[in-house]
Amino acid sequence: MSEGGTGSRHAGADAGAPTLPVLVTGADGFVGRHLVAWMLAAGWRVRAAARRSGSAVGEDSAPRLERAAMPDLGDPAAAKAWPALLEGTCGFIHLAGIAHAEAAIAEERYRRINGEAVGELARCAAEAGLAGVFVSSVRAQCGPVAGGVLDENVSPSPVDAYGRAKLLGERLLLAALPEASVLRPVLVYGPGVKGNMASLLALAGSPWPLPFASLAGRRSLLAVDNLASACAFCLRTPAARSRTYLVADPGPALTVGEIVAHLRAARGRAAGLLDVPGGVLSAGLSLVGRRAAYERIAGSLVVDVSRLLGDGWQPVVTTPDALADMARSSS
Repeated sequence: MSEGGTGSRHAGADAGAPTLPVLVTGADGFVGRHLVAWMLAAGWRVRAAARRSGSAVGEDSAPRLERAAMPDLGDPAAAKAWPALLEGTCGFIHLAGIAHAEAAIAEERYRRINGEAVGELARCAAEAGLAGVFVSSVRAQCGPVAGGVLDENVSPSPVDAYGRAKLLGERLLLAALPEASVLRPVLVYGPGVKGNMASLLALAGSPWPLPFASLAGRRSLLAVDNLASACAFCLRTPAARSRTYLVADPGPALTVGEIVAHLRAARGRAAGLLDVPGGVLSAGLSLVGRRAAYERIAGSLVVDVSRLLGDGWQPVVTTPDALADMARSSS
C-alpha cells in the first residue's frame, strides 16, 4: 500500500481542520511523509518543509500542499528561516531533527539540532501568536527499556545524548511557547519504517524459525497513522495546549514473539517461534557483538496513554491491523 493510500484509508474528513496551512517540518522523513499524506487526506492544508526537494509526499499536484525548503538546523543561522516558514500558517508540527540515538554523533550536535533549534522555532511562533506541536520521544523520559509502566508523572531521566537533547527541546519550547503541546512517542512503525522495526520486519519475512518464544519483555508500539492523528488532535484541541503526552497504540503491549506472529500471519504464515532460553540467546548475540540488541528485544518499555485518551484523542487504527498493513506493504 502506498503512503497516500495509508492516509486515505485511516484519515476521514476532519471537520476541525483549519483553513490556513499547518507547517510540518521534517516532511521528508519516515514520519513526515506519512503525516503529510494523512493530513492532506483528512482535509488539512499543509506547508511541507523538507531538506530534499520533492520528497515530502508522492502527490505533487495535491491542491492543499505547499512545499518549502527546510533550513539546516545544525547552523544557528537557521533561526532566520522560521518567520517566513511560519507566515500565513495556523501553527506547526515539528518533526525535523536527528531521528535516532547514534553513539557516533557528538552531544553538542544533538543539543543544537534536537534542542536549541526547537527553542528558536518556538520563539518565532510565540511572536506570531501561533500554536504548535513538538514531536519529542519517549527517550526524553527514559532509556531504551524501563521497569514498570511509564506515565507522564514519572520524572524524566534520559540516558543518552539523544534523549537529553529531546528533553532540552521540550523545555525550551514550553519556556517560549507555554501553550504548545509535546508528544513523546514510543517506537513508531508503518510502511517504509527504518531502524529496529525494519530489522524485525526483515527477520519476520525470512523462512527460518526465530528464537523469540521465551522473550517475555513487552513493548508499547505506535502506528504512524495513530501518531498523525495525535498530532492533528493536539493542534486543533484547546484542552491539549500546555500538555505533555506519552503516545502509543492503546491496548496491550506486545512481546517480540507476538509482533513476529502478527507480521507472519499477515502473510498467511505460522509464527514459527522457537523456545530458546534467554541466557542462550543473550550469549549467542554477545559472541557476535550484539549484546545491546538482546537487551533491546528482551527488555520492556510499556507506557500508559490514559492522559491523551482522557483528553479526547482516539486512535484511528489497531495494532494488529497496522502491523498487517506494514507486513503486506513490504511483501
